[in-house]
Amino acid sequence: MNRQVPQVSRQAATAVDWLVVGGGIHGVHLAARLVGDAEVEPERLRILDPGQRLLESWLACTAVTGMSHLRSSGVHHLDLEPFSLVRFAGPRRHRRRGLLKKPFDRPSLCLFNEHCDQVIERFGLGALQVQDRAERLDPGEDGVTVTTGGGEVFEAGRIILAIGAGGRPSWPEWAPRREPRVRHIFSPSTPWPPEGADKVLVVGGGITGAQVALRLVDEGRSVDLVSRHPPRVHLFDSDPGWLGPKRMHEFRRLENPDDRRQLLRRERHRGSVTPEVHRAVRASVASGRLRVHENGISDLQLRTFGVELKLDGGQVLEGAHLLLATGFDPRRPGGPMLDRLCGTIDFPCAACGYPVVDSYLRWHPRIHVTGPLAELELGPVARNIAGARRAGDRLIAALRRSRSSDRRSKVSESLPRLGPPGASDPQRGLQSPKRDDNTSAAAAGPGGAYFP
Repeated sequence: MNRQVPQVSRQAATAVDWLVVGGGIHGVHLAARLVGDAEVEPERLRILDPGQRLLESWLACTAVTGMSHLRSSGVHHLDLEPFSLVRFAGPRRHRRRGLLKKPFDRPSLCLFNEHCDQVIERFGLGALQVQDRAERLDPGEDGVTVTTGGGEVFEAGRIILAIGAGGRPSWPEWAPRREPRVRHIFSPSTPWPPEGADKVLVVGGGITGAQVALRLVDEGRSVDLVSRHPPRVHLFDSDPGWLGPKRMHEFRRLENPDDRRQLLRRERHRGSVTPEVHRAVRASVASGRLRVHENGISDLQLRTFGVELKLDGGQVLEGAHLLLATGFDPRRPGGPMLDRLCGTIDFPCAACGYPVVDSYLRWHPRIHVTGPLAELELGPVARNIAGARRAGDRLIAALRRSRSSDRRSKVSESLPRLGPPGASDPQRGLQSPKRDDNTSAAAAGPGGAYFP
């Protein structure tokens, strides 16, 4: 008996010039650059993100840690002009205390978020969000067809993959995933405060683990913080030299993407805490309110009272709840959607699984990347706010070049062509950027109309 194949209804495609996949820090900043610097008409741009609002993951993750100020400086934000956030805080003599903190005018989380809201409102980005998730990309000569989980189809002239690692918390192998007494701090289902948890175990040696432990102590709970290593104290998550051209020259000299990956692992301060947070932890330990254990974990047992952790040294810790502050999955984001493309002749990847892109952050003539997907080109700062701004500079530089080379042609036709597939081979080297990575949006001059 022949089976009849069901007909799947497919709605008409929505045509746009630009589709930004991801509504986090990177996606919002690049969308603002397209509207504000490149003068893309808002109706020709969409931001695809499943959250209830733009920056939803950022807001949730930063709120739960109890952090008061960002680790980055006041010139790293989502607006176009470098000193926009500092001006937003008001004149120094009349500024509310604590909005910007030394060193480097680090903004309070509240100030930064309010500034983000202003940027989103000023450029009308909230109205451009499509609340869905990209499931499939089909590049063609004239654009990219993007199909969402909800069945909506977009025909985009160009897309920007602004996919972060925020949706994939890193779970240790020993930690059960469906146990309400064991939660990851970045899981959307994690309640706060942990109900009935007078004694809490926190696992994580970086700034998030320390901040969560301090928040719990301030709430009057008894806390044990477990870290595999002694404190790694650094002001930033990578050397500040990576924000400018001096260190990036070192990065550009590496032609093999595997060598760049090794440098990234070496230069990032993973699992580190700021001097300020380190001092707060030491003070809390000295007061007897917090206990810190530098050891690995050999076993976890669920008990009637809660959770029992056995450390490698034999010590046993007990708590009503266990909170994991173990960061995010280090694997390349994008999941099966990018797995299907990665490594094909049009989508070169390094051995680590991350894209090999050109100096304009193009993985394909019509697909730009930012964030983790661009780190083999942007260096150690690629994932953070400074990396979003650097990606914006690269994107605008590409559009400016297209306009100056041929004002009458379309951007997709006038951009410099990607090299042949062999050019991405590690032995032949990556294409290196020609511009100064310390150039700010303001120094680059006012935006023009890049779509003749």
